[in-house]
Amino acid sequence: MRHRGGAVRLTTAQALVRFLAAQWTERDGTEQRLIEGCFGIFGHGNVAGIGQALAEQGAGLHDPLPYYLARNEQAMVHTAVAYARTRDRLSAFACTTSIGPGATNLVTGAALATINRLPVLLLPGDVFATRAAGTVLQELEDPRSHDVTVNDCLRPVSRFFDRIDRPEQLPAALMAAMRVLSDPAETGAVTLALPQDVQAEAADWPEELFARRVWHVARPVPEPAALERANALLRGSRRPLIVAGGGVKYSGACADLLAFAERHGIPVAETQAGKGALPYGHPCAVGAIGHTGTAAAVALARDADLVIGVGTRYTDFTTASRTLFGRARFLNVNVAAFDAAKHAGEMLVADARQALRALGPDGWRAGPEWSERAASLSRSWQEVTARACAGEELTQPVLLGLVNEAARGGVVVNAAGSMPGDLHRLWRADHPAQYHVEYGYSCMGYEIAGGLGVKLAVPEREVFVLVGDGSYLMMAQELATAVQEGVKLVVVLVDNGGFASIGALSEAVGAARLGTAYRARGGSGHLDGDPLPTDLALNAVSLGADVLTAGDPDALRQALEKAVAATRTTVIHARTVPGGGPEAQAWWDVPVAEVSGRAEVRQARTRYEAARRDQRPYL
Repeated sequence: MRHRGGAVRLTTAQALVRFLAAQWTERDGTEQRLIEGCFGIFGHGNVAGIGQALAEQGAGLHDPLPYYLARNEQAMVHTAVAYARTRDRLSAFACTTSIGPGATNLVTGAALATINRLPVLLLPGDVFATRAAGTVLQELEDPRSHDVTVNDCLRPVSRFFDRIDRPEQLPAALMAAMRVLSDPAETGAVTLALPQDVQAEAADWPEELFARRVWHVARPVPEPAALERANALLRGSRRPLIVAGGGVKYSGACADLLAFAERHGIPVAETQAGKGALPYGHPCAVGAIGHTGTAAAVALARDADLVIGVGTRYTDFTTASRTLFGRARFLNVNVAAFDAAKHAGEMLVADARQALRALGPDGWRAGPEWSERAASLSRSWQEVTARACAGEELTQPVLLGLVNEAARGGVVVNAAGSMPGDLHRLWRADHPAQYHVEYGYSCMGYEIAGGLGVKLAVPEREVFVLVGDGSYLMMAQELATAVQEGVKLVVVLVDNGGFASIGALSEAVGAARLGTAYRARGGSGHLDGDPLPTDLALNAVSLGADVLTAGDPDALRQALEKAVAATRTTVIHARTVPGGGPEAQAWWDVPVAEVSGRAEVRQARTRYEAARRDQRPYL
């Protein structure tokens, strides 16, 4: 680490660690670290490089770049992504792995990050740049080329990808990586593949590379001509509907959205990422939109003449596979032109907060009958919600209602299965950050790792992780990480003996619930034997968590009270019974077999073809 006339001699990995510790973001005058820390699992591909560099600079919580030990590479990306989402994309984590399976385990997490437009820095080890060692352990040998490695799997799921074959390449790659991580229109997974020999190679680095750098997170304002076109659309509308996406919350624009909706009398529906943007029970708030939407939002969507999308990327769940919005026109407010252009909409490329403050002709309001209808539908849906969440049996909606009561002021985390649909329809959010459901990638296994990331970002809030038994069995091991870090989670483990959500869908499309129940193979040769004797509560105990059980509403209420009062991660193992929740209000395109010997499949295909006729073609 010798200094030479304005330069400092470091390994590539040491230079990387020192650089990352000096990066900050700033928005609206508030600064925060861009890279808050580094998750890592070490192997031969990164232990002598990044591992050594972290150890040398000090890797404790009070050191420049704190280190966190995870149990699974995919899970540590989920934790990093949840952290970034909770911090409104202004701060992120790095994740380092060895070469080989450690690196390829990152792919699912990278896809989740990029699809959800959330920043995470991935630092997988790679094979020798010099190729001097010959075929390296865990090296992919591609007979077509020597410059392809398993890390190239990360290219299509990364917003920026580079391989550092020489130390001299590092500064340019780092600057490009930080630009993408800090740009709300471009962000996602960023991958810097690091050959293990290059990580340990020394070079002379200019000292200014390690100077404190602040990346300004801009708030683009709408172009005047685009704003004029947008206002013209509003003036011509009597039945407008706002679709609020995650961009509203990332921009910190919830108060501005509320003021805009009140000023112009416009009902607001919310995507999964946007849920909580408006206070539950407000006359303008009509709840969830799309296939998992409320009856109120779906009815208004079918009759709207203008859809104002704010910070949404319009997934098929939001649009009910393009069958929901009839012949409405679209006005799309988004910081990313790619999303603003969807559905042949009028594009207003701008930060959500800035756009909402500028948008809206003076004196213009939606038709009074439209606003009144929205408020009436919203009140009716609140009654439906109250009935669904009350009952003497522990159905899933009753369970969610009890967790909702306990989670006031906290955060709920969920990802996949049937719970996101019920949560989207029934959850009553009391603040914008309370609802954290990953439904862009709908990734089983996200929940516990994601809950850890949320808790790291907002340690002052109680974090409630809702996870089904299928998702728990895919990735429960970060419970051990939570225990290790002294991070308290309340985990509600919902046990219904299999993949209940996909089981219902399987039955609907004629696949007869194949492979969706946890049963042993019976004498028939099929998976129709006895239920598996798994004990998920005991598994949670083995990972270091405290465990409570609940089989009815009263027991769950008491368990939640104990878990909230506890100081350690607590898992509540709850067995639910089927039923209780309102069904989907809008369609979702899942193809049905075109030919079959089974009558129920042929009937499902007829229904499928009828629903598909309503799909709207877009330019």
